[in-house]
Amino acid sequence: MDADRLSQGSPATSAIATIRDDVGIEAIPAGAWDTLAGGSPLISHAFLRALHETGCASRASGWTPSYLTAWRDGGLVGAMPLYAKAHSYGEYVFDWAWADAYRRYGRHYYPKLVAAIPFTPAEGPRLLAADDVVRGALLRAALARLQPTSRQGNPPFSSLHVLFPTEAEARTCEAAGMVVRNGVQFRWQNPGYRDFADFLATFNHDKRKKVKQERRRVAESGIAFTRKVGSEITAADWAFFYRCYERTYHEHHSTPYLSLEFFERIGAEMPGHLMLALGHRANTPVCAALDVFDGGSLWGRYWGTLEQVSGLHFEACYYQAIDFCIEREIGRFEGGAQGAHKLARGLVPITTWSAHAIADREFARAIAAFCAHERVDVAHAIDELDAASPFRNPPAGGEQSTGSREDPAC
Repeated sequence: MDADRLSQGSPATSAIATIRDDVGIEAIPAGAWDTLAGGSPLISHAFLRALHETGCASRASGWTPSYLTAWRDGGLVGAMPLYAKAHSYGEYVFDWAWADAYRRYGRHYYPKLVAAIPFTPAEGPRLLAADDVVRGALLRAALARLQPTSRQGNPPFSSLHVLFPTEAEARTCEAAGMVVRNGVQFRWQNPGYRDFADFLATFNHDKRKKVKQERRRVAESGIAFTRKVGSEITAADWAFFYRCYERTYHEHHSTPYLSLEFFERIGAEMPGHLMLALGHRANTPVCAALDVFDGGSLWGRYWGTLEQVSGLHFEACYYQAIDFCIEREIGRFEGGAQGAHKLARGLVPITTWSAHAIADREFARAIAAFCAHERVDVAHAIDELDAASPFRNPPAGGEQSTGSREDPAC
């Protein structure tokens, strides 16, 4: 067991937290975990436990859970979803070139430590705690794993990677000596649109015409959509969705990360956070797209189709999601990893964050230099994307951008 015992406040009000590495999420009460997670469905106890217990994120799949937890007076006060990894699949912050450089110099990049939500490129807390003292303790305990276990020995892990944290957490990591890395994703903002037409009215003429044409082609093909939430999603719906999801991966010469059992599990345990958009023609299902949502955000996650129809991907994955957000007064729609084509559909570029600690000093210097140049490139790319925005003017109240394909379903 790793332990980091801390005191905070004056001696009279001293509180001590103990960091442990021997408590899995299955041994933690769901309520205690979800309170720390702030209610986000993608880092919820149900979502993570489903990933583990269905084998999707497990030792067998190369995601060995190695969680850190913080305890005070017998209660959970902090947690870090941490994994020991033997590969870089399912992360969406690409470090294959770093691993290859290690290999070419005769060194081992794997195993490494990753603080992330497996297969989920969505921003959210990675240092789950109510106060900065515990967050700092969790991070120090994770970084300590990069130290050699003996004077002559090698570190047990080459590196620590904190993926898609909040910007505030990324800055905490940076203050601890980690290297910050930036990326780009696309987000739709809802300043209070009345309906889809109200949203589309903010576009310039050409881009508005293109979206209308895309939606019209899908309708003229005879495909209509039904959106189902929670318990409305039947076993037959899940089976059809998975058939589409699996087919899409195979068409991209890839293997699905997730199983039907996983989707059925979250469907049973967190139904109020799931929306399934089903496209059908004359009562025959054609395609499906699954989104995860809460009161403030919707995350576009997975989709698939049994036939190719012009504009169908945009309708299922973006326009149905936007319609749903407007209907439910949800403030933002996260479009998932990559995809500059999202810009023309009203999703604007935003900066994403990750933080990296490299045990090898020589590689640490080289990677820090690479990330510094990359941050400049990302900022320039966002400026260029902003210039190509489809909006006549920025949406009132909308958020401004802040400066190897993995998931064909996103």
